Amino acid sequence: MTDIKQANLVVCGKYLLTQDRERTIVADGGVAISNDTIVETGPAALLLARHPAAATIVEPHGLIMPGLINSHTHAAMACFRGLADDLPLMQWLQEHIFPVEAKLTGEMVYHSTLLSAAEMIKSGTTCFCDMYLFAKDVARAADRAGMRAWIGEVLYDFPSPCYGPLEAGFRHLAEMFAAFRHHPLITVTVDPHAVYTCSPELLTRLKTVAEQHDALYVIHLSETRSEVQGTLERYGRTPVMHLAELGLLDSRVLADHCVVLTEAEIELLAAKGVKVAHCPESNMKLASGVAPVPDLLAAGITVGLGTDGSASNNDVDMFGEMGSAALLHKAHRLDPTVMPATAVLDMATIGSARALGAAEKIGSLEAGKKADIIVLDLNQPHLTPLYNIPSHLVYAARGGDVLHSIINGRVVMRNRQLLSLDEGAILAKMAEIGALIRNMRGQS
Repeated sequence: MTDIKQANLVVCGKYLLTQDRERTIVADGGVAISNDTIVETGPAALLLARHPAAATIVEPHGLIMPGLINSHTHAAMACFRGLADDLPLMQWLQEHIFPVEAKLTGEMVYHSTLLSAAEMIKSGTTCFCDMYLFAKDVARAADRAGMRAWIGEVLYDFPSPCYGPLEAGFRHLAEMFAAFRHHPLITVTVDPHAVYTCSPELLTRLKTVAEQHDALYVIHLSETRSEVQGTLERYGRTPVMHLAELGLLDSRVLADHCVVLTEAEIELLAAKGVKVAHCPESNMKLASGVAPVPDLLAAGITVGLGTDGSASNNDVDMFGEMGSAALLHKAHRLDPTVMPATAVLDMATIGSARALGAAEKIGSLEAGKKADIIVLDLNQPHLTPLYNIPSHLVYAARGGDVLHSIINGRVVMRNRQLLSLDEGAILAKMAEIGALIRNMRGQS
């Protein structure tokens, strides 16, 4: 007891799901938190006795678990939710998204990211990996919300509505690294958009920047058959083999989507230690295909789960994403045993943490890790009776079941009321931005 720091907050519930190496579940369990760090887990009665001065959150019907980690999204694209649905990816991008993105401003991105942050917190996500435009404003919103985030400014060969010409993009990136180097919640990433929008020279130059800053290199990769075919025609190689030929594949790379892969490419990604972010709902909606996730996992590749942006999903609810991930692959393989609930739950927690290179501090509830915790209300018709907790979380639970959310030891939602954000003000501001975007597109 003398070695355990006194907690300032103890969270207790009917069950504690730790997601530690043994996937320990403690009945009538709890978590003791000192500032931003978990100091111990275990039986609730014991923790309450050991930390008598601590504030408490006690939920008799609560399930305490790690916050979900969204390994790939574009948070600010919430402002485009429902803007151009039921279209192929390239038509969706080139005819609808790229034209309106050209008119975006930093303030629009800031408020749209606040909207996504509110949605993520209310649906159990405590951490997200974002690649988009006006990344400084994405980071400003994440900081305001109190969310943990990996954030990068997308670079590509053509001018950006954020920074203008490409060289200015590198200055923008350098400024981001300087501004957030010591931030407790925000980590800067290096984000080439994709092989089809970035020259070999740009891809290589950005990899050098990532190495200099020990940063993740985040890229859309092999998302569609048309991307693969276009890269074959342009370079004589698939996107994966193109990056391999340039010497860019290693454990620093987080490859988003990876829908169209050969067996040889899967073996190569595994050998190089590349991590993958799987976004099943976006891939389904855009008819991009079904990523070979069971094969990736079998090959030993770290796979995290992501929602992609709300323009192609159309939400950022990771509980919904877990259900989709499990069911999609069963139907696709005609095999009910693939992607069991435990594997999918891992992808949304410790798997996404590994994909971000952060498993030593988030993704499970263990002493010494950061206190990113959510509490679900199990006392509901759709969660009764309860036989198997991972099964319930993947197949039955919803984002709306989350009662409380704690990020880095700070309570950001209690009894479904946001404490770090003004939800009403966000919704009102987004109504204004929605009207502005309609006017941009000439809609009434």
